[in-house]
This record gives sequence, C-alpha cells and structure tokens, in this order.
Amino acid sequence: MNFTHRFLLTSALALALSGAAAVNAADKIAVTASFSILGDLVSVVGGPRVTVTTLVGPNQDAHLFEPKPTDAKTMLTTQLLVTNGLGFEPWANKLAKSAGYRGEAVVASNGIKALTTTPAKASGEKHTGHSQVAVDPHAWQNPNHVISYVRNIAAGLTRVDPSSAALYQSNADAYIKELQALDVWAKAQFASIAPAQRKVITSHDAFGYLAAHYQIQFLAPQGVNTDAEPSAKQVAQLIKQIQREKIKAIFVENMSNPKLLAQLSKDAGAKVGASLYADALSGPDQPGTTYLLMMRHNVSQLASGMRLN
Repeated sequence: MNFTHRFLLTSALALALSGAAAVNAADKIAVTASFSILGDLVSVVGGPRVTVTTLVGPNQDAHLFEPKPTDAKTMLTTQLLVTNGLGFEPWANKLAKSAGYRGEAVVASNGIKALTTTPAKASGEKHTGHSQVAVDPHAWQNPNHVISYVRNIAAGLTRVDPSSAALYQSNADAYIKELQALDVWAKAQFASIAPAQRKVITSHDAFGYLAAHYQIQFLAPQGVNTDAEPSAKQVAQLIKQIQREKIKAIFVENMSNPKLLAQLSKDAGAKVGASLYADALSGPDQPGTTYLLMMRHNVSQLASGMRLN
C-alpha cells in the first residue's frame, strides 16, 4: 500500500470516527439551567435524553452570581436555556445575548401569578410609594408552582427534541404526582401548629410563596435579594419583635452569610436552627441535594422550630 492509499484510508477512518463521535454527542440534548434547583428539575424531566449544565451550583447565591467567560462558551453548545424569570437572574439574558445564543429558551415560572413584597414586610417599617414594591422570584417554594415549572420544561424539551415527547411527558407526569404528595405531606406537618405559633425568622425574604401557601409568617432582615443590606434600624426593630413575640424559629439559608443572623439572634437571646435551603440545593453531603429532599428538609425544620414558639 503506497503513501497515498495509506493517507486516504487514514483520513477516511478519522472522518468515520469523528462522525460517530458527533452522532453520540447528538444523542443527548445539551441544556443549561441558570441555577441548581432548575438543574434538578430539568434532569428529572429530561432523564437520559439530556445533559444538564448548571451555571449557579449548590450552596451558591444566584443573586450575587457573576458569569465567567467559560459560561459564555457553555452557551454556544447549549440547545435549551432554562431560567426562572421573575427578575431572579437578570444576568442570564445578558449572558445569552453576549454569547450569541440562538437556541430555545424556557422561562420556568411562566404562567405563575407572582407575589410582590416590600421592605416593610421584612423590617416592620412603613414605606410609601410604589418604588418600594418588588416582585418575589422564589416561586419554587410552593410545590404547586413547581408543577408549572415542570410542564414548561417538558414543553421546552419537546420543542428541541420532538421525537422524545412521550418520554418527557411521562417523566413530568410521574414527578407531578411526587410534588402533589409533597404538598399533602407538608400540610400535615403544619396542621398541628397553632396560627399564633407560625412565625419564623430567616436571613432574607425567600419564603413568601411557602408562607402564603401554608399560612406562615416569615420575617427577615433582608429583602428578596441578598445583595441588599438591612439598616441598623431594621435589625433593631426585628430584635424587638423577636423578644416581644418570643420567636424561637430562627434559621439561616445555605447560600447566605450567617454572620448577620447569628449576631441578630445573639442580641435577641435566641438560638439559630439548622440551615434552610432557599435559593440553592445543598452539596452531596447535606440533606438538600434534590428539590424534593430540599423541601422535605425545610418543612421538617420549620415545623420543629415553630413548635417552640
């Protein structure tokens, strides 16, 4: 075999191998999720048909996230981008635009009626003017809203990969049953707690949807965004409220700086309980590695804490 024949044979083999690799790579749908909770939902609905990249990982704060150049590169290989919406991750659309992203996009919270919140809710202060009102983006804290998330994700995956529509629908339907069971269980955990006891202190105001759904009053030194520092006056008012109402249910979130709440509870003479998972899943050695586990952990801790009030 002369050099020309060997070269042609080698080239043909290389092309065949690269073609096979391309086919294998195309077997799965590349999905980018803005943060860890969405990443988990996409993995559940997509199953073996998807590979999921999560931009903001476990125990990380999406409010303070700053995209890296490597995140822009990730966008170029993505076929579906899944974000929460409701103003939770404004950096995501900027990243997609700067990367020249042209794939499909899903806003998981589409169709959900958003709650609004004000600094007065967290601090006890009175404010005037519409400029103080903010949309609460943490809709996943109500399991019934996550049903909408799952349906929106399934629809997005179907647009990208219509041949697997039956799989996505089946996975979504099975998970919706688990979400409904979670809601029934959570209601049972809170049922024995008197309304007057249903008061909780948390690091920032991330549990509005859970509060509305299960009739719990959450108080926080921060608003819906963790980049907003509370004033000394706000913290002082919250300390007085903790002491006046004898609130024992005090928790810090896994992605928050615990110093503020630790100082607040020390000044109020109260003990901080176990971490809650608000905006991010936990690491593998902690109890909130999936959305379902995260919610069961949170509900259990909240119920135990409120019983002490």
